[in-house]
Amino acid sequence: MKRPVILSILLLGITIMGYSQLTATMKGSEICSQKKSRMPVLPDLSGSLQSGSLHSFDVLNYTLDMDIYDCFSAPYSHAFDATEVITFKVDSTLNSIVLNANTTSLLINSVSLAGISFTHSNNLLTIQLDQTYNPGDTVDVGIDYHHNNVNDNAFYANNGFVFTDCEPEGARKWFPCWDKPSDKAKLDMTVKVPSTVKIGSNGALADSTLSADTLWYHWVSEHNIATYIMVLSGKVDYNLDIVYWNKLSNPDDSIPIRFYYNDGEDPSAVEEMILPMCDWFSENFCEHPFQKDGFATLNSEFSWGGMENQSLTSLCPNCWGEGLIAHEFAHQWFGDMITCATWADIWLNEGFATWGEAFWYESYAGYAAYKADINGNASSYLNNNPGWAISEPEWAIVTPPSNIMFNYAITYAKGSTILHMLRYVLGDSLFFESLQTYSNKPELKCFSAVIPDFMAVVNEVTGEDYDWFFNQWIYEPNHPKYQNTYNFQDLGTGHWKVNFYTQQIQPNPEFFKMPMEIKIRFMDLTDTIVTVMNDENGQGFNWVFDIRPVFFQFDPNNNIVIKEQSTVLGVQNQQSATSKVRLFQNIPNPAEQTTMIKYQIDEPMAVNLALYDIMGKQVQILVDETKPTGIHQVSLNCSDLKAGVYHYTLTANGERITMKLVIVQ
Repeated sequence: MKRPVILSILLLGITIMGYSQLTATMKGSEICSQKKSRMPVLPDLSGSLQSGSLHSFDVLNYTLDMDIYDCFSAPYSHAFDATEVITFKVDSTLNSIVLNANTTSLLINSVSLAGISFTHSNNLLTIQLDQTYNPGDTVDVGIDYHHNNVNDNAFYANNGFVFTDCEPEGARKWFPCWDKPSDKAKLDMTVKVPSTVKIGSNGALADSTLSADTLWYHWVSEHNIATYIMVLSGKVDYNLDIVYWNKLSNPDDSIPIRFYYNDGEDPSAVEEMILPMCDWFSENFCEHPFQKDGFATLNSEFSWGGMENQSLTSLCPNCWGEGLIAHEFAHQWFGDMITCATWADIWLNEGFATWGEAFWYESYAGYAAYKADINGNASSYLNNNPGWAISEPEWAIVTPPSNIMFNYAITYAKGSTILHMLRYVLGDSLFFESLQTYSNKPELKCFSAVIPDFMAVVNEVTGEDYDWFFNQWIYEPNHPKYQNTYNFQDLGTGHWKVNFYTQQIQPNPEFFKMPMEIKIRFMDLTDTIVTVMNDENGQGFNWVFDIRPVFFQFDPNNNIVIKEQSTVLGVQNQQSATSKVRLFQNIPNPAEQTTMIKYQIDEPMAVNLALYDIMGKQVQILVDETKPTGIHQVSLNCSDLKAGVYHYTLTANGERITMKLVIVQ
């Protein structure tokens, strides 16, 4: 009888070990995506409620009094009793309100104060008020309810652990609420637990009262919170460390950062790291906005990654990896302080936090480390692009499946690269001024935002209209596929012209407007970078220099980080009439089995004729010797070459001439 129990314990230990090992090797954003993409979404809202037509009030505060004492001891029931007072301000004349309250999880016993009767069906709680209220009125509604003994993937109770986990819309499973991120409210929560339990929640610990074997924890948040990041995390004999971060604005003042962790875990490295991390984000965004912060590792039921609950992030067991901590901590600014107003605005959460993870590496390892992480995100997107946009308008109305909303390639990887490309387009000064202005905007700070709010900030800071940037990268799918050609032209007067032609060949959308950087290297080994605005498809540029160019590179720093491109030496038909060297087009072209390449030299000279692939890699040397005066030809066997575009280059008498060759099979 003991053998299955021992086996279960072993399997649990192996599972937890596996998750913690993964957190050490995967990016924090990847771990976050893995976790969130598995969360269930309740398809329980009527169309009218989804559109917000019934939401004619603004919740100001949730006051919860929960008795979860029995949830911490065998048989670890999920059942508990609670009372709640919802304080709201009336937006338009009303005599009833509608809340989200899952009918499987919650049993509503009664309503009080301004509530006189209710109906609870189809996961909606409709409360009839005691009178008709007018815009501007503030109303309190009391609710007495019971949470049933069900495992609802939002309220967890097992083996001395109790915690909540709600994104995207699970809060309605453990307390009645308006469960959309657009309506943030303050939280006042009192929790009754055994005296051996430590409980963490949002905000600051106002007090804790001990009576015999019972503790009452009282947590109060003075800042607005979206319901999906309201949290409680508790455990029998939880380990707790506290470090203090000194505010930048007043070093004599500090906030506590609390670390709840399991036996056998060691968060000390993160406890040291979190202080400079908080400095870095505070310096570049805004000062840390909350009364406290913290992290809590949970049990195997919270099997993946982290959840950025406001001022108390949940982590999987022993998941103290640097990338995960950086990602979730960046969320305290982007996702918690400023929250996406709808799920169509999720980029403001996950794209920013994923970029923030890369930005943390820049703080101590420099720009190259930041860029390496961004490049990795770009590769993840390019290798796994499912072909939809970052923001779809219908997501503001109908909550999409979690595996779509939290798709790693789109929401996280592509989302972060768009912020990098905005940094490239604006330059560091305007980019960081935009982030700081956005973070400090009174109407956004500790409230919710839509993507156009951030767009408006960028336009305000720059004094220019950058809607084109967001429209193409956020609201359109995919990325540009550049097909570029260039050549060098000897003008014969000690000057050389560089000709560049760029075209995009992706079908949807047809064109992405972006500034382009071009790197040109000269005979004296000096480099120059020129920047042009590519604002139409099929566009040519040229530059004249008084030093001979020998090398050309498109987007040398890979700042248009999500793209596909080929940049090849184009056909040079500008062979001078006085030239002693001629190169002719191969016949046939396109070629299948063989093709003939012909060239002419007017005097004996050393000749090099080589074949290159579309990426400029040398494939074959066809001639490399001194040749006599006359016309020469070379037969090229194409049967062993892959179909595609090639070019062949003749170098002789200080001249370099190139022709294009197409091979078909």
